[in-house]
Amino acid sequence: MDTQPLAGRTIAVPESREIELFAAMLERRGATVVRCPMVAIRDAPDPEPVLDWSRRVAAGGFDDLVFLTGEGIHRILSCIESHEPALREPVIRALASARKITRGPKPARALRELGLKADIAAERPTTEGVIASLRGLDLRGRRCGVQLYGTEPNRPLVDFLQDAGASVSTVAPYVYADAVDDQAVANLIERMKSGAIDAIAFTSTPQVERLFAAAPVEEIKSALGRTLVAAIGPVVEETLHRHGVQSLVMPEAAFFLKPLTTALEDALRAERR
Repeated sequence: MDTQPLAGRTIAVPESREIELFAAMLERRGATVVRCPMVAIRDAPDPEPVLDWSRRVAAGGFDDLVFLTGEGIHRILSCIESHEPALREPVIRALASARKITRGPKPARALRELGLKADIAAERPTTEGVIASLRGLDLRGRRCGVQLYGTEPNRPLVDFLQDAGASVSTVAPYVYADAVDDQAVANLIERMKSGAIDAIAFTSTPQVERLFAAAPVEEIKSALGRTLVAAIGPVVEETLHRHGVQSLVMPEAAFFLKPLTTALEDALRAERR
């Protein structure tokens, strides 16, 4: 067992939706995994705004559709199937006709599952990357639909589109909620402070925000300072930087669980040497 690359290492996983998949990847490499799901993803409490936005899509009411997450696409379709299933096919037909802009690989993959592909893919999977990919285009008079990341209003993107002359309608098809109680998060912080956790791997910004809301900032930074911090991609990296966590590990190109696991493995191996 000690020949496994992560043997003897303890890694905290705040992931929720794919926690067992991620944990299994780490455990196959010999790691001990501390499961502490920070947040849960739930459907929007009121389906009507999601359905109304979807009806506009089906009616050809948007020239451009910006998808920030794959989860958002899945939740929109799930809402339709639960409340207005006859809307699904018109929506997919309209998606084929509209110009589709994606932030990162997950919404692009969700579109491929529908037999569609992104027309514009942000080179960097961040809001700034989406803006950069649209900056040279004539957006005057364009009707833009924007699927939000959770309930974050994303004023930088919306303001950019409106300043460029587009009309904007947003949709928030899911919300984040706490997945574990405060004591479980407090216990994780104490274990990090004691040096019992070798690494923590964040896969979404709400996980970071939940951790920093659980205790005074300096206490969290002290705990993370004794722990290798990993981020799945640039959006999570930027959130950690905003909270003052500058030293972290991130995959170089593909921002998925497997590359994140490899990045953790490489960093911990280098640390051991």
